[in-house]
This record gives sequence, structure tokens and C-alpha cells, in this order.
Amino acid sequence: MWAEVNLPVARDVAQLVSAFRNEGDSSAAKSAELVLQLLEYADAPFSRDHFTPGHITCTGLVLHPERDAFLLVLHRRLDRWLLPGGHVEEKDAEIWDTARREVVEETGASLIADPAPSLVGIDVHGIPPKRREPYHLHHDLIYLFRAASDEVVPTEEARDVAWCDPAGWNAYGLPLSIQLSFRRALSMGG
Repeated sequence: MWAEVNLPVARDVAQLVSAFRNEGDSSAAKSAELVLQLLEYADAPFSRDHFTPGHITCTGLVLHPERDAFLLVLHRRLDRWLLPGGHVEEKDAEIWDTARREVVEETGASLIADPAPSLVGIDVHGIPPKRREPYHLHHDLIYLFRAASDEVVPTEEARDVAWCDPAGWNAYGLPLSIQLSFRRALSMGG
């Protein structure tokens, strides 16, 4: 379903992106424009094999139970600390289910149930080429989740997992998009 042209699904995702409030974040606003263009003009915007210019991915910003930190993974391929996330799969019934699935797969986190998590960020960023994949863009939708406990473990997909509070942002070399997504999450009562 996701890999093929699915106009109703693309329209639903476009409505979510259009409703996103970026609070003056020009980078998120530009990313939202790019996502909307991808959804309107790409033949397969949800397919991980759609490289020109790229495809939709989803990420989870997971708040610690105390709401003072969020979950990071040390990405195996990129060797950077990032939010857990990845590619849309056909088994994902809703677009945010991609983020939820990836969080659990990469960190083992137990998440508080939320039938429709909030979109707290949009970030379009480049992915370097590897083997059969050329350079392309990830049109990333960042969804808010709450952890039921602070228990997490690295998995096959992540070299390490850590809770990061604002004091650690520089140590982890976090991009501004993640920092602003965390602030948005807190302002929404995350």
C-alpha cells in the first residue's frame, strides 16, 4: 500500500503536514513545503526505493517519563546520535505507526498508548550513498511518544541508546531540528 501511489493516504499525510505549526521555525517550514511537494508529485513517496528526490521516513521523539529528557540512538550507519526512526513499511496502518515501530525495534522502549501521536517536527535531510542507494533525501516526520519507563536497551539496529536532556545537546551534537522538536513537545504538554 505505502510503496504504491495511494492518493487518499498521501492526501491524509499532506493534511497532517499542512496542519503542522512550526512557530517561526523556518527550517521546519521549508521541510514541510518539500514534504508536500513530494506527496503531490512523486509516484511512490512512501517507498524506500524512491530516490529522486527521496521518500517519507518517520521518527519518534520519546519523552522520558519525567518529561525532562528524550531518547537517542547511536545510528549504526551514520555513526551519529539521532532520534530512533526509519522507513515506512506496508504493515504500518497509520503513518505514525512507522515511528512507533521503529522506536520499539531500535530501543526496546515501552511506550504509553496514544492512538494518534502529535507531529512535533518535520526535517528533510540528505542521506549519503551506500551500495545500491544513491544520495537521496529523507522527508522525516517526527512524532511525539511518552515512555512508560526509563528502561531501554541497544538493539541490532542501534549501537547505543541514551536519554538526553537539554544540557547534553552539545555533547551529542544534535541538529537544531531535534532540539526544536523537543521544545515543541514540551509546549504541547507532551
